[in-house]
Amino acid sequence: MPQDINKAGWEQSDFPILCETCLGKNPFVRMSKQEFGKECGTCNRPFTVFRWNPGDGARYKTTVICQTCAKIKNVCQTCLLDLEYGLPTQVRDTALGIEAEAPMSEINREYYAQNMEAKMAGDKSLLGGATGRTQSAGKEMLKQLARTDPYYKRNRPQVCSFFVKGECSRGTECPFRHEKPVQNDLSKQSIVDRYHGNKDPVAQKVMRGYAEQKGLKPPDDKTITSLFLTSLPADATEESVRTRAVQSLSSIQPTDIRSVVHIAKTRCAFVNFVDRTVAESAAYAWANGLDFGEERAAVRWGRSKAAKPDASAT
Repeated sequence: MPQDINKAGWEQSDFPILCETCLGKNPFVRMSKQEFGKECGTCNRPFTVFRWNPGDGARYKTTVICQTCAKIKNVCQTCLLDLEYGLPTQVRDTALGIEAEAPMSEINREYYAQNMEAKMAGDKSLLGGATGRTQSAGKEMLKQLARTDPYYKRNRPQVCSFFVKGECSRGTECPFRHEKPVQNDLSKQSIVDRYHGNKDPVAQKVMRGYAEQKGLKPPDDKTITSLFLTSLPADATEESVRTRAVQSLSSIQPTDIRSVVHIAKTRCAFVNFVDRTVAESAAYAWANGLDFGEERAAVRWGRSKAAKPDASAT
């Protein structure tokens, strides 16, 4: 950084932090640079904005968050995807059990961003030390989901709004796409929610698909809010299972676990959650198993209680 942003409060930079997809396949890309061009989409501090064209047939792209916020989460300044795995931050944080520390309120966001810059003086990202201590099951999950090849289709032009209205007169010369827009949850994404990993529809789709591949498709019975753990360590106890469950789920609170029923004889346990949403979040995080030291427990959904026969029936 040319200047100390802890004193100035505004960020200056010479080159953006981008993923290979957003940068494009043209090795001779030309960029325009505008110092303090707009506010960061997450911390609201003015930062240096870069704009460029990734290649033929692509739309112009621009940075939407500052470099400090990008380094904190180790994400691209444009698409906000993880730079190592190419996945949404919610998928990465759920798999690795990383707790989001960045404040959501406007009062604390700028203060937090300024102080994080000092901590990152000798490290590219604050996640460097955290990922080395996380469970191997989460790392294996990310390796299987990782997007290693660039996905340049993401750089396509936006849909022409005049074409949707039936008023576009440019024809084949129109730089925008002439097709009907798809309206679903994936088309309604918030920059702040995507950055903080809060109810990101893309992340939820990825985790849901992976869990179903591992046999953890949510049951149709919405009253089922428990997960069944098998192959637990011989020295496992009810307290150790509860502690490990809370440690591996950064998005839930200890009170979200209603009870833990441990059966020492068969080395299994039922983890009962307060509601279905929390149970599904746990299933996504434990899709590849739950590590207990050197051993890994298998995870399955619990079963619904059999309906009791009607006493008045003859």
